[in-house]
Amino acid sequence: MGKGGKSATEENNGEVAENMAAWLCGVNTLRIQPFKLPPLGPQDVRVSIKAVGICGSDVHYLKHLRCADFIVKEPMVIGHESAGIIEEVGSEVKHLVAGDQVALEPGISCWRCDYCREGSYNLCPDMKFFATPPVHGSLANQIVHPANLCFKLPENVSLEEGAMCEPLSVGVHGCRRASVGAETNILIVGAGPIGLVTMLSARAFGAPRIIIADVDEQRLSMAKKLGADDTVLVSTKSEDIEEEVTRIQNSMGGKINVTFDCAGFEKTMSTALKATCPGGKVCLIGMGHNEMTVPLTPAAAREVDVVGVFRYKNTWPLCLEFLSTGKVDVKPLITHRFGFSQKEVEEAFETSA
Repeated sequence: MGKGGKSATEENNGEVAENMAAWLCGVNTLRIQPFKLPPLGPQDVRVSIKAVGICGSDVHYLKHLRCADFIVKEPMVIGHESAGIIEEVGSEVKHLVAGDQVALEPGISCWRCDYCREGSYNLCPDMKFFATPPVHGSLANQIVHPANLCFKLPENVSLEEGAMCEPLSVGVHGCRRASVGAETNILIVGAGPIGLVTMLSARAFGAPRIIIADVDEQRLSMAKKLGADDTVLVSTKSEDIEEEVTRIQNSMGGKINVTFDCAGFEKTMSTALKATCPGGKVCLIGMGHNEMTVPLTPAAAREVDVVGVFRYKNTWPLCLEFLSTGKVDVKPLITHRFGFSQKEVEEAFETSA
């Protein structure tokens, strides 16, 4: 179990109130219940959580009690996109003080394995990640977390924007993995939240032209408002791939250097492999289908590289720079706001679902 929290919190009248959290207790069952904090270690901080985003994986856990190979076997505190205010710092913490507003990176790696020592800590086999069984998450009044995973917010970045650093980090890490730059034309397949933050990240990395494809016109409308150069409405039918690839390539008007598959279906991956230019890259972001039948050999003959993305590493400082300088604006992605009560938490998850 990772650092998580239930604590005693101070109320305005000075009395100590029990720390509460949103617990996933069963299929479609969330309960606001006490959550006891672990002791504050010398390199830890206690954070009063002020903003938590709801991710697709949170909803998937609620509906199915599992996400990919991660299975919820006992009650678990949900939530992993979070920001808050420092309440207390450990004895060895020097870079943060009480009152600082911070964004929290949710994964605690071991820092001992080969992957961690080589810098790829996101691949750590012993990663303890918020709201990934059996580790508790951050949808709580307060939590305890390592200070080195808490990043102070610039004065012009809000707590809500700070919480958005987590999904934005997925897009930033994907752009790094795909070497996106000022000469990289981008196709994004899937205009859901991850597709949109990938689009915002690619623009911040300098991508000159970005096309986004999806089956939903409303999502494409949002993508256009957020800065997509063009959008392409596609179907769910595999027999339409060839015609859709032609439309996508015509829309780009040049080479598609990198394609991000942010949906993870057999059809979307096939579209990505066919649309990408020789020598380009296809980057699969997120947890797609485990097995797919895709045109891999023709893509290999064109030297199209297939790149995987799992979470992120060392992204929070760059995300905060993008937010503070205005290179990325995540505020339009924050569409609903709910309080922290039993009724409102249930409504928040229903709305997200």
